[in-house]
Formats: sequence, C-alpha cells, structure tokens
Amino acid sequence: MTLERISIELTNQCSKRCEFCYNHSQPDGQTLWTTDEVVSFVQDCAQHGTRSVSFGGGEPLEYPGVFEILQRLQGTLFRSLTSNGLWLHRETLKRLVEAQPEKVHLSIHFPDRHREVERIIHQVKQLEALGIRSGINLLVPKSRLSAVAQAVQTLHQAGIHNDRIVYLPQRIRDTPTPKDIAQIAGRQPFQSMSCLMACQKSPRFCSISWNKQVGWCSYTVARRPLAAPTAVALDTALEDLSLTFCGETPSIPSIAEAN
Repeated sequence: MTLERISIELTNQCSKRCEFCYNHSQPDGQTLWTTDEVVSFVQDCAQHGTRSVSFGGGEPLEYPGVFEILQRLQGTLFRSLTSNGLWLHRETLKRLVEAQPEKVHLSIHFPDRHREVERIIHQVKQLEALGIRSGINLLVPKSRLSAVAQAVQTLHQAGIHNDRIVYLPQRIRDTPTPKDIAQIAGRQPFQSMSCLMACQKSPRFCSISWNKQVGWCSYTVARRPLAAPTAVALDTALEDLSLTFCGETPSIPSIAEAN
C-alpha cells in the first residue's frame, strides 16, 4: 500500500486545553516520539511513495524537536503543520520561518471569540509576509453556526477566502450537517474533511498518534500500534483495520443538497 499523505501527532501537550479536543490534549501532555524516529519514519514512507506529511498534536510548536524535524525533512516531501498559533511569536516564529514548511494551518477553535479570530487573521498575514504559505482551519460547531458565519464574514473582509479556509465540522458531539457547512461557506466551493458526506476509509491517508497508534483518521478509536517507525510497519498496522465513526450521526443530505 502506498499512502499519499500521512498525519503525525507529535505530542498531546497543548496549553489551550479545549474540552472538545479529540486527542484529549493537556498542558502536561506526553509523546512517545523522538526526533530521530519521526525523521526516519517519514523518510522511509517518502521512499515508499508518500508525498506529504502533516504535523499536529496537541500543539506541535510545544514539541521541542519540531523545527529540527522540519529542517531535516526539507526537500524530501511536502511538509505542513497545524497550530493554534498561541506560541507563534518572537523566537518561535523566527525558527518556524527558518524551517520553511510548505504550509502552515492555523486553527480557529472558538469562532465566537472575536479576539481569537483577529489574532489568527494577523498571524496568517504575518506568515504570508514572511514567505510562508498559510491557511485557516475553522471549527464549525452546530450550536454556533451564527458565530461561525460572522467569523467567515470577518475572514473574507480581511481577504482570506474559501481557497484558504478548511471548514471542519466539530465531531463527537455538536456536529453540523454537510448542508450547514455549505451554507456557512456561502454556497461557494469550499474545503472540508474527506469524511464530510460519510464516514469511510481513504486509500490515500492515515493518522499516527502521539503514542504511536495508527488509525484511518485522527478521530477514530479503531487503532493499532505502530510496531516500528517504518513504512512496512505502517502497512501492517493498517491491514484489515476497521474504522469507527467518531460521534453523532447527523442527517446526511444528498450531495446535491450539500452543494
């Protein structure tokens, strides 16, 4: 099996401690990954055909080796990083720019908090000015659709449009429908999770957690240990692995309705 994209959660440490976090991240979180293991694993996957790796958490900027990993993998494959942006200033910002990831996604977890929306807008524009391609992961809870709509309007007014926004339906609970997402996105083309319409495996993607558990996505509880940091071990862990839906089952409209 050749996976085009893999996601690695470097740690479940995160100072933000959102109560809805699928990874149960916390300020005193942990990791089982060493820097050398991550680099070796990703290099081996790239040799077997993987074209892109995304680093998350937890908060990847709270993982001490993240910049070394990015630098050592430069030129190997497409490297992206997803961050809440709270640490993205001063020396951390300088080191991230020096590591030159191909893309940085900054997350808006609370669209009803104006200060968070404005902070992310500032940081996205700052990264752009420094030569780093950036975008926004916008969490969409069912109970806050009006606040999300206002946040989207603010983003658009700032020049950040749907081509740079990934609309992420909140999972486990408070889950919007695909139709909700389409309306929030202004019924224009938009980016979202591949499972927006239905929970299913992707033959191109998998996720590996901070404690080296492999799953078909970041949310599923159906996982197997990664026995070794190699592409072969990854294939073995995925063989016949099931996929467990991560929460509420919303009413799923047809694709025509969602569009």
